[in-house]
Amino acid sequence: MIRRRLIALGWWAAAHVAGAAAPSALRAQGEDVIGLPVGATLPAALIEDLDGRPVNLSEYIGRKPVLFEFWATWCPICERLLPRMEAAARRFGAQVEFVVVAVAVNQSKQAIRRHVERHPMPFRFLWDTNGNATRAFQAPSTSYVVILDARGRVAYTGIGEDQDIEAAVGRVAGR
Repeated sequence: MIRRRLIALGWWAAAHVAGAAAPSALRAQGEDVIGLPVGATLPAALIEDLDGRPVNLSEYIGRKPVLFEFWATWCPICERLLPRMEAAARRFGAQVEFVVVAVAVNQSKQAIRRHVERHPMPFRFLWDTNGNATRAFQAPSTSYVVILDARGRVAYTGIGEDQDIEAAVGRVAGR
């Protein structure tokens, strides 16, 4: 229990530090400075859906553009990013797949299910059972967004509440 709280605290602290610093850092250094480099391809990662069925993330790669957000029910930055995510999904949902990867830190599949029932969101939710997606995507914290183009290559990475999700998704959707 103590270990889980320390891990959650580390994610929370990283998200807050990154959230505070990310906009200027991204502008100064380019959007691809966090996690995976732009142009990279992802290694396979096996995680679960909220019903416990296995999901290989390679199913999403190369069919059409896809946005992955690393998310948690307890993440205030994710909550503040939500309106930007929803706006992008409304505008580009037919051309781009939106997938939320719920991290397995200080939350359960049941808590996520309850949260989504109370606060419906237009995304597919997956459960990062053993941190496989977190490692494959080199996710530094929650609110980390990775957008893959239709060929399955990283086209965008970002972190924090001030990401221009619509513009990033628009680039891979061809608008």
